[in-house]
Amino acid sequence: MADVQRTIEGFILDSLLLGDADRLPAPSESLVESGVIDSTGILELIEFLEAEFEISVHESETVPENLDGVANLVAYVGRKTATRERESLAS
Repeated sequence: MADVQRTIEGFILDSLLLGDADRLPAPSESLVESGVIDSTGILELIEFLEAEFEISVHESETVPENLDGVANLVAYVGRKTATRERESLAS
């Protein structure tokens, strides 16, 4: 999962913070409350997650528990990729 975290932090740093590493919040901090991301940024983040990790983010999953904070994002991607792998093994 460390690779997933580095990939997500890289996206946040490059795309949302424009390289300003000093503004990168700790993994457990809220991206919204720290001012890193807004509603447009969340859409960009969802597009990134879907393309980078080959997952589908359903509207019902666009909640802070999944998308607000690096730790939440890492856990969410882990759950989604594990589900995808189980489904592909079952078929």
